[in-house]
Amino acid sequence: MVVVASAIVLLVTVAKNSNAGSKGAEVTFTRDVAPILFESCARCHRPGDIAPFSVLEYKDVRPWAKSIREKVLTREMPPWNADPRYGDFRNAALLSPKAIETIAAWVDQGAKEGDPKLLPPVPDYNANWVIGKPDQVFSMSEDLTIKPDAPDSYVYYTIPAGFTHDMWVEAAEIRPGNRRIVHHAIAHVLTPQTLARASEGSRGPEAKREEDQGIFYKEGTLSRVKLDAPVIDDGASAANGGSLIRRRAGDQGSDLFSILLASYAPGKGPDLYAHGMGKKVPAGSSIVLQIHYSSFRGALQKPETDRTSVGLIFARQPPDKRVVTLTVPNHFFKIPPGAGNHEVTASYTFDEDVQLIDYMPHMHLRGKDMKYEVIYPSGRREILLWVPKFNFNWQTMYYLKKPISIPRGTRAVITAHFDNSLKNKYNPDATKAVRWGDPTYDEMMIGWMDYAVPNSSRPDNPIKPSNRN
Repeated sequence: MVVVASAIVLLVTVAKNSNAGSKGAEVTFTRDVAPILFESCARCHRPGDIAPFSVLEYKDVRPWAKSIREKVLTREMPPWNADPRYGDFRNAALLSPKAIETIAAWVDQGAKEGDPKLLPPVPDYNANWVIGKPDQVFSMSEDLTIKPDAPDSYVYYTIPAGFTHDMWVEAAEIRPGNRRIVHHAIAHVLTPQTLARASEGSRGPEAKREEDQGIFYKEGTLSRVKLDAPVIDDGASAANGGSLIRRRAGDQGSDLFSILLASYAPGKGPDLYAHGMGKKVPAGSSIVLQIHYSSFRGALQKPETDRTSVGLIFARQPPDKRVVTLTVPNHFFKIPPGAGNHEVTASYTFDEDVQLIDYMPHMHLRGKDMKYEVIYPSGRREILLWVPKFNFNWQTMYYLKKPISIPRGTRAVITAHFDNSLKNKYNPDATKAVRWGDPTYDEMMIGWMDYAVPNSSRPDNPIKPSNRN
């Protein structure tokens, strides 16, 4: 995560006041604009979160009024970067025309505060979970401190779940204790079948396979690809698709951390599955929090502490479909110094019939765009998602309104472009070649996606009720 000082984060909204913004009507902050900002912006635009200012008080919003107007009128905000020609998404973050009209009219009229008595209740996002009250929360038992000059680091924190029978998760939310230092966080499930393998290294058998092939090296807690490692930019044409490691995070327990339960990144939101879908946490498992901490190269003014948590909501009964997380990466690419539009591809062939339910492109600061395509066994090629302007600071999960059926033998092709030139204002160093690596100043290329398959599992004991309606 890198805080962008010029951005305002606005999410999906519907204008609260049908008269606000109408021609000639007075528009004020307290009556007309605050309801929009509280509902749609305050989750990130509040003290201590990732946005550059808070929208909870008029005095904090007023200096940004013209910038807010510009961003919403140009549709730069809310940050929804998917090309509308491809995919139909249930979380499309698009402001209604009335909401845009209201904000623009408010600024044009001088951005007046209005009657303070009309201000709606200020939302308390610190106390409330997006998913609702969790059935169970797993937290770090102690604070971890990051100093201003500390290098990036990956921390693995293991918490025994204590489940005596299999549990099915239908919603999960990771809450960083301090978003100023948490770049991202992932909650993995460590199954009983893999506990014995933990001694093979903090990243387990996958890391060992990487190191055996001479591709990766360790720098502190970070894994990075060697500069002189083999180069395969066109992973879609390679036999391995561009990937070194197993990419399905299913529930078979064949790899350490084989179940990816939930993740946090700026802009992503919680993991919410449709009715009848879920992820299994086998009895006897532990929850492993993988947290990437960063001081953002001197951006911190003082030591900061964090205590991250993950909240889970369980299904009332075993779901009809099991959710599997798939990663389609290219580990072998090499971006030349100064390259402004370097192409990298990766691919994966499905070995069973699946239903795709969401996508999440992932790159770092040089990431420019990403496209998801599938080539069906018949040879027909289809674009599923096209993100022409990737934003590392706002990593969206694109949830499909309806699952897409993908037959066995279909090949997913991910195509990405990177800008390693001086024109990229976020580029850490345009003079260096860039390879895959954990730190933000390296790069990644991953086409994340979730798919659903029929659930053949049956629990030994009843599952506790869910808090969700």
